Amino acid sequence: MSNEDSDSGVDPLFADQDPIFARKELLHVGHVPEENRIVGRDTEIESVAQEIGAVVRDDPPNNVMIYGKTGTGKSLVSRHVANRARTAAHSNSVECTVVYIDCSEADTETRVTRQIATTLKQETPYEQRIPLRGVGTMEYYQHIWRILDTYLDSVLLILDEIDKLADSNVLMQLSRAREAGKTDCYIGVIGISNKIQYREQLDERIDSSFGHRELFFHPYDAEQLREIMRNRTDAFQPGVLGAGTIELCAALAAKKHGDARKAIEILKEAGELARRNGDSKITDDHINQAQNVAEINRIEELTSGGTIHAKLALYSLASLIITGSKESYSTREVYERYEQMCDLAGYDSVTENGLYKQLKEQAFLGVIESTKTGGGRSQGSYLLHRLVTNPEHIVKAVHRDASLDALPSFEDLEDISEVQDQSSQTTLGS
Repeated sequence: MSNEDSDSGVDPLFADQDPIFARKELLHVGHVPEENRIVGRDTEIESVAQEIGAVVRDDPPNNVMIYGKTGTGKSLVSRHVANRARTAAHSNSVECTVVYIDCSEADTETRVTRQIATTLKQETPYEQRIPLRGVGTMEYYQHIWRILDTYLDSVLLILDEIDKLADSNVLMQLSRAREAGKTDCYIGVIGISNKIQYREQLDERIDSSFGHRELFFHPYDAEQLREIMRNRTDAFQPGVLGAGTIELCAALAAKKHGDARKAIEILKEAGELARRNGDSKITDDHINQAQNVAEINRIEELTSGGTIHAKLALYSLASLIITGSKESYSTREVYERYEQMCDLAGYDSVTENGLYKQLKEQAFLGVIESTKTGGGRSQGSYLLHRLVTNPEHIVKAVHRDASLDALPSFEDLEDISEVQDQSSQTTLGS
């Protein structure tokens, strides 16, 4: 290192300007952008505000559940509206704060209450030490009630991916806290889930106590995705984005799933590819390569919180498509392949009705598409299932689960398909 470098305090290893990114944080999943960067969600913003806006007037907010596929702005809108409500409350001399919990990480009652307690401590002058381990859930609740009663008039709790909670008793405790005399603070809960069937999983007592309103977020259309992407162009250095790059990225996301999060991820990954390759511009090739990576990541993300049988169901449909001659298969056909895959992977199979429920959940998430068809008088009507994404992406995403290593790889399935094609051609030619 030269004296000049040493005197300036700049390590020459990191001295050069990033040739691709200017404001990379704009492409980060957890980034909450300024209001003018939020596109196509005016109605949803107003709906959430109507449910929680009472805190601004020092009145009790409603609990609300927000459903929708990934990348439809659920978390973004919730955090945006909650932060605005906190600011508006402060202007009315109402002490309000916001706590965000990712339930895919804090997935037990103890972890949730510990994170609520530690976040509230950071947001207030509370001085008492909160242990990070070695204490029970009730001690964390005691810290929460003391902080709320001492420092706050209201708190808005955002429980993202709420369906990942192993125990929903925390909802009972939070929703009944005032009624039970544990705190005088108003508590509003915003639950966020990709699974529309989540309410069916709740204990009847908890569902009744929670008493929530339900909102549904629909996927973005192609024009909204283009506008979202245009609002991220300043994440890159001038001249890095080629003509039509934004449009291609938005079109790919709209065609696949209408997922804004993945559209942004595609753009970010394309930038990373360009930088690794030493390219000065993001090209269509970068976008297409990034789309494949993002799609596999998307499938893995959607299946990571599901059961092993959800992964086996998806894999079974994908393997049928790869090795067969059709794009759609009946529930019975998928089930027969699924039983074979369970044997290979070493798992006991669920019933055909259980498999149908797994496929139904994946249809809601937008991974597959199920249509009802007629089979004639002898067969009656039945469901046909097809993949919305490339079956290769499904197979590769499922193979990221080490417990399913015994399943054939994509290359193995392609080999099976080729053998079947050759056998068919031999039969036709004989």
